[in-house]
Amino acid sequence: MEEALNNTIHPACLQEPPLAIDVIKQLDAFGVCQYSMLTFMSCVSLLLYLEQCVYIYKKLPYPKKTTIIWINGAAPVIATMACFGMWIPRAVMFTDMTSNCYFAVVVYKVLVLLIEELGGYSVFLGRFSGKPFKISTGPCCCCCPCLPLVPMSRRMLFLLKIGALQYAILKTVLSVFSIILWTNGNFDLSDLEITGAAIWINPFIGVLTITSLWPVAIVFMNINSHLRRINIIPKYAMYQLILVLSQLQTSIINILALDGTIACAPPFSSQARGSMLSQQMMIMEMFIITLVTRMLYRRTYDTLPSEVHDNDHNAKVCLEHSCFGSND
Repeated sequence: MEEALNNTIHPACLQEPPLAIDVIKQLDAFGVCQYSMLTFMSCVSLLLYLEQCVYIYKKLPYPKKTTIIWINGAAPVIATMACFGMWIPRAVMFTDMTSNCYFAVVVYKVLVLLIEELGGYSVFLGRFSGKPFKISTGPCCCCCPCLPLVPMSRRMLFLLKIGALQYAILKTVLSVFSIILWTNGNFDLSDLEITGAAIWINPFIGVLTITSLWPVAIVFMNINSHLRRINIIPKYAMYQLILVLSQLQTSIINILALDGTIACAPPFSSQARGSMLSQQMMIMEMFIITLVTRMLYRRTYDTLPSEVHDNDHNAKVCLEHSCFGSND
């Protein structure tokens, strides 16, 4: 029975991903146009990002400009790595891990940006120290509205920063460790046995991801009303969209490929074809996000007024209204 089944399966469906030259040889006219267009999109994304870096470097003060440059680079870097993975299927593990490590740093940088937009750590603590912060937010505790409010303090802010920073550090370390195991034949995404390394490393990375997203969500949900005039909500939405597309979408496609739902198409096995489809979709999506992000960040803003300034302004307005009322 097994021999009959093996005879019906194309040998390429059981092989590792093809070489880059094999991919080029099997391209027809439609494939050449498709690959050329996707490569053009990734190149344009990278060029727009480099031009945006020059603009941000000239227009914005330090350290805000370095933070924004990091965040703006998420979509172009992912698109560029996806383009390499599309042309060189055997390099997908390296390109995906490079993209994921970069985005792990971006998660921390988003938290830093939220604080810097309010004037920095000292101004942030001076403005919110002692004020209750809601911690029942996603992705960890959105289903726990009964959680108590936690007052903001220097220690609380330090824990939030550590919670976001740990993902950037540990994700990079685990990625390097996974590549080392992969070169020795001990790391395989298709190996779901309890003795396999992937079944232990990937869930642990998932826990680290959720743990790092929670501090960023806590800060955003509690201060976004103060940053509405600098379009912080659409900026945060773009960061969340990159997260969903680069992490969740890729994971779903990989699961479908491992399950055999995505059919084998020689010279691509099911897993290699799933990776190829994921790279192609990622290039188009990141190209669009690059354009939107460029419009959102290509503006300069005055420094946000402090809380003391707001209170003085409100008191002055109230005094004027009371004076006019007494004259009437």
